[in-house]
Amino acid sequence: MPSASKTSRFDERYLVVFGASLTQFTIIGLLFSYGLFFKPFEVEFGWSRTLVSSCTSFSFLVMGVLAVFAGRVSDYYGSRTVLAITGTLGALGYVLLSQVTQPWQLFAVYGLLTGIGMSTHDVVTLSIVARWFDKRRGIMTAMVKVGTAVGQFTIPPIVAFLMIRYDWRSALIIMGSVGIVLLLIGAFTTKNPTAYHGSSLPVMTSGLGFGQARRSKIFWMLCTIQFLFFSPLITIPVHIVVHGMDLGMTTVMSAMLVSVMAGASVAGRLVIGLFFDRIGGKGALIMCFVPLIASLLAFMVILEPWLLFIAVGVYGFAHGGLFTVMSPTIAEYFGLRAHGTLFGIVVFFGTIGGVAGPIFAGRMFDVTGSYFLAFSALALMVSLGLALTLLLPAPALKQSAEN
Repeated sequence: MPSASKTSRFDERYLVVFGASLTQFTIIGLLFSYGLFFKPFEVEFGWSRTLVSSCTSFSFLVMGVLAVFAGRVSDYYGSRTVLAITGTLGALGYVLLSQVTQPWQLFAVYGLLTGIGMSTHDVVTLSIVARWFDKRRGIMTAMVKVGTAVGQFTIPPIVAFLMIRYDWRSALIIMGSVGIVLLLIGAFTTKNPTAYHGSSLPVMTSGLGFGQARRSKIFWMLCTIQFLFFSPLITIPVHIVVHGMDLGMTTVMSAMLVSVMAGASVAGRLVIGLFFDRIGGKGALIMCFVPLIASLLAFMVILEPWLLFIAVGVYGFAHGGLFTVMSPTIAEYFGLRAHGTLFGIVVFFGTIGGVAGPIFAGRMFDVTGSYFLAFSALALMVSLGLALTLLLPAPALKQSAEN
C-alpha cells in the first residue's frame, strides 16, 4: 500500500495538471475570441484587416521574445509567481481593449499585454508537466492541452452572446475580468517539482545541457519545423471567423466554427498524446501534418458554409495534435536538463511564423478580396514541414535506453 507521502505526491501532480489546463483554457479561449471583434473594428473605426491582424502578430512577437526566458525564469522564481503576473497582465489587455479608439492603443494594450500573458502559458505549464511526469508525459501534456481546446470551444460563443446581449465593449470588460480570476486560480494550483528534492534550486535531471543541444542539427530542425507549422496554427484561428462571415454566416454561426475546431482538437490532443507515448515525436508529427495539409487545401476551394465546418474539423484535429507534440518531443530528443530553455527557443522560432502569417493573410485579403493566396502559402509551408520531419532521426536518448 502506498505511503501517505506518496499518495499526497500523486494527488499533487494532478492538481498541477489542472492548474496548467485552466491556464491554457483561459489564455487561448480569450485569444480565439479576438476574431469576433474584426467586424466591430471595421465598422466603427474603419480599420483594415491588415491592421487588426498586425496587432495579433505583434502580440505573438512579444510572446516569442519573452518565451525564450520564460522557462528559465519559472525554474528560479517559481511557476506560481510567473503565471500569476503574466496571466493578470494578459487578461487586463482585454479589459483595456474595450477603451481603444486609435490604432496605437490597439497595439499598446492588446498587442503588448496579451503577448505578455501568452509568453508563459505554454512554455511554463508544459515544461512543469514534463518534469512531473515521465512514462505518461505524452498523455499528460495532451490533458493540459485539452484545456486549450475546451477554452476554444466554450469561450467564443459566450463572448458572441455577450456582444449581442450588451455590446462589444462590455463583452471585452466581462471576458477580461473573468479571465483575471481564472488565471490567478490556475497559477496558484501549479508548482515546480522541487519540494521533494530538498532544494530550492530547479530539478536537474538527465539529458543534454543547453550548450550541447544547441550544437545539435536536430534541435535546429525542430526549430524550423515549428516555424513552418506554427503559422497556420495562428493564422487560421484569427481569420476563420471573419472568413465564415464573408461566406454568409452570422456572427454566432461563425463563432461556432471555432467551437467545431476546438471540439476536433480535443480528439487531436488525446489521440496524438496517446500515440506519442507509443510511436514517439516523429511519428506523431507526421500524424498531424497530413490532415493539416488536407484542410488547408480544402480552405482554398470551399465556398459553401457547411463544407467549411467539415474542413475546420479536420484542421482542428491537426491543430490540437501539433500543440501537444513539441514539448514531449524535445524531452524525447534532449532530456529535461535544459527543457524549459530549449522549448522556449523552439516556441520563439514558431512565433516568427505566427507573426508573419496573420499579417500576410490580412494583406492578401485587402488586396485581392480573398484568402486563396494565404491558404496556398500556408499549405506550402506545412508541406515543407512534413518533408523535414521525415528526415528526423530516432532520438539518441531513446536508443541509449534501449541498448
